[in-house]
Amino acid sequence: MKVASVRQLRAIEAAADRSVMSYERMMQNAGAAASACLQRHCAIDNATRIVILIGKGNNGGDGLVMARDLARTTDADIRLYLLEARDLSDKNYQAALSDGLPLTVATDDCGGQSLTRFIMNTDILVDAVLGIGGRPPLRGEASKLLVAVNECLRGRAKEAEKRHNFTPGSDRASHLERRPFILAIDCPSGIDCDTGEADEKVIAADATISFIAGKPGMFAFPAAGFVGNLQIAAIGIPDGLPELDQVKAKVVDKRLASSLLPARPLDGHKGTFGKVMVAAGSSNYIGAIALAAESAYRAGAGLVTIAATRRLCEIAASRLREPTWLPLPEADGAIAERAAEPVIEEATRYDALLVGCGLGTQDSTRGFLRRLLASGSLPPLVLDADALNFLAQDTELWACLPPDTIITPHPGELARMTSRSAREINADRWHVAHQCADAWQVVLVLKGAHTLVAAPDGRVSVIPFKTDALSTAGTGDVLAGLIAGLRAQGLGAFDSACLGAYAHALAGEIAAENAGSSRSVIAGDVLSAIGRSFAALEAP
Repeated sequence: MKVASVRQLRAIEAAADRSVMSYERMMQNAGAAASACLQRHCAIDNATRIVILIGKGNNGGDGLVMARDLARTTDADIRLYLLEARDLSDKNYQAALSDGLPLTVATDDCGGQSLTRFIMNTDILVDAVLGIGGRPPLRGEASKLLVAVNECLRGRAKEAEKRHNFTPGSDRASHLERRPFILAIDCPSGIDCDTGEADEKVIAADATISFIAGKPGMFAFPAAGFVGNLQIAAIGIPDGLPELDQVKAKVVDKRLASSLLPARPLDGHKGTFGKVMVAAGSSNYIGAIALAAESAYRAGAGLVTIAATRRLCEIAASRLREPTWLPLPEADGAIAERAAEPVIEEATRYDALLVGCGLGTQDSTRGFLRRLLASGSLPPLVLDADALNFLAQDTELWACLPPDTIITPHPGELARMTSRSAREINADRWHVAHQCADAWQVVLVLKGAHTLVAAPDGRVSVIPFKTDALSTAGTGDVLAGLIAGLRAQGLGAFDSACLGAYAHALAGEIAAENAGSSRSVIAGDVLSAIGRSFAALEAP
């Protein structure tokens, strides 16, 4: 599943039209795919009422094809509501008329009475108004239509509440309490598919069927909040099309994540599955080392060693039985600068080194990191949390990073590293992630809803999860440990980051399910759910 900008999609479509498939054939395939998508989501019978909002462009054409396919394959009551009358030279419009599909044109709907009646009574609403070309702010008739639809939806909700209060259990009340299932074709009308901006009039979809590739804006907020369940239909574009092959951005779906799982030979031993050293922790952040170390083990690493101050080792050892320990000298509750030497000496025996979780920001720790990175003899490196804050303060350290270093900032940390605001980062996540990975020659994991993983060679992958279950202290330590554990098992830096981020996000959803509410999830719950997350990836 690829992710392409609007410009790239236009080029792909144009190339396909020249060589393998006409625009008309693409539209026929898109409409059929939308029909199939809706039928997968909803049980449709002769009592099902479907309203399809038809715009004046190609998105509306997709909607017309979809309507005809639904009419052929279901017994649903289908009604078309057109933004404006389409030219009779439009073959799909002609076909819809010939098929006798009931249609209403907005300009003929006095006071929007028909639209109100349709929305109040429909079971399914399809948005085929604007597609990828409708960027905010919206104006004109399309804007008015979306305003009217949203007003109808709110009116329906109020009517349902009123009827439920006065006639609980009645059939009519039961019907109205069900918000119509809303499907967006290609994208919800009014979002910017490149940037993720969204007009305030956007109709929030329960599902979106997009074509050829996902769009960057669908994975960036606020637009991502309107997309719902995203599905991509290839509509017959062959993988070998050069313009499609040039698209490097991908969605890390289950199939891709499963393909990255390291092998687990039955005759393996702890050396087979890699050794991780975690250099982390300070007096204020004792739990970070435990979360990161156990997560590295849960990722499948054969051995995890915690390098921390002697006091923290003693505290953590009372809870953790599995790690080995490298006690380090302390300065003011944090790792002392001279602790770099024993870590450097021991790290050469390990397959991955994670530095930063709960490290603290004391001057002694800054000196520790500087001497550590300057050694030039470190194993594959993962940097998180306070290690990133030190990089922000001391830009000379960038030159010391080993090749294929992985960094895992959240938007606030990346803001400090780039002298931008977190708001600016989130407003342009895809570009910023790509730009920073290239400038710093690192694999960058930009955390957040729809985490991004960017590599220096231009690859960018997005993780298709958005859940508040991960919005709690310590979950970043779990992610860093996961990535380090996978890196130690021989995965490349980019693949380790992609698989780790996917397994972490899936574990967050599983933890929310186990807890009964996403608001009740803590980092330990996510840690406990990692096994089920990998089990889901291992399942056929």
